[in-house]
Amino acid sequence: MGNLNSNIENNKLSCITEIKIRFCEVDSIKVVWHGNYVKYLEDGREDFGEKFGLQYLKIFENGFTAPVVDMRLQFKQSISVAESIIVETNYIPTKAAKIIFNYNIYKKSDHSLVLTAQTTQVFMDLEGNLQLSNPEFYEEWKKSWIKE
Repeated sequence: MGNLNSNIENNKLSCITEIKIRFCEVDSIKVVWHGNYVKYLEDGREDFGEKFGLQYLKIFENGFTAPVVDMRLQFKQSISVAESIIVETNYIPTKAAKIIFNYNIYKKSDHSLVLTAQTTQVFMDLEGNLQLSNPEFYEEWKKSWIKE
C-alpha cells in the first residue's frame, strides 16, 4: 500500500492509493470478501491524512476523535487475489462539523470501476460528546487547503 499521487486542483483534494489484494482477503469463491472493502477505504483515509495533514493522531492530539457514522458502498464488480486496486479518496468540503469522503476503487490492470463509496465522520470530544461546530484546528486546516 502506498500513496502514489495526490491532487490539489480546482479546489479538489484527492489521494491515490495502490493496494495489492492478499490471499487472506478473498473468500472460498476466490473473490475479495465484501467486508474487506471497509479496510481499503480506511487505507485511503489514512493516506489522505498523511498527505494533507489530517491524521487521526493529529485529531486526537487536538482533543477530538472522528468516528465514521455513515458509510455507503456500491459494488460494481468483483476482484480476486493477486490483483491490484487503486483507491481514489476525495475530500468533500462542507460547512458542517463533519468530514466527508467519496471514493472510487478501480482495478489497476484496466482501470475499470470496482466500487464507489462515501463515508461521513463527525467530531466528538474525548468525553464522547458530539461537536456541533467545527473544532478550531479543523477550521484552520480547511483554511490552509480549501479556497472558497
